[in-house]
Amino acid sequence: MAVRQIRVLGDELLRKSCKPIKEVTPRIRQLIDDMFETMYEANGVGLAGPQVGILKQVVVIDVEDGNQYVLINPEILETEGSKTDYDGCLSIPGKTGKVSRPVHVKVRAFDENMEPYELEGEELLARAICHECDHLHGGLFVDLVEGELEEVETAEDEDE
Repeated sequence: MAVRQIRVLGDELLRKSCKPIKEVTPRIRQLIDDMFETMYEANGVGLAGPQVGILKQVVVIDVEDGNQYVLINPEILETEGSKTDYDGCLSIPGKTGKVSRPVHVKVRAFDENMEPYELEGEELLARAICHECDHLHGGLFVDLVEGELEEVETAEDEDE
């Protein structure tokens, strides 16, 4: 496994649509492993292919519910409710903003073995699914922010 460089706002790759994955090759398996490693290193809860420079429809999520989710070619089937809360993004470091997202999401995807499955998520998992699926179509949370972006206070800021 390897930590990959995370693309940041301004990188035009983040605004491109991703291609579906036709089969899970050893390179795709390595990408998935690297994406989890990169996400954990950056203290994130989700990461999408374009964030590491790969224009493929692949997402990894870990919202600390005891599961690691791999979504290949995800398609959101249904959403319910709406909640406005803070969104952040590893590709937009140090910034956060209020975004309204569904509180319940149902998504169809393939897992790392190209087995189809459906996943239902509530609250943070629903937010992460929507956020990461947006990345696959060139969308960023800053496109949806209600009001202004805010600076994120870090532990280092508190020490000063």
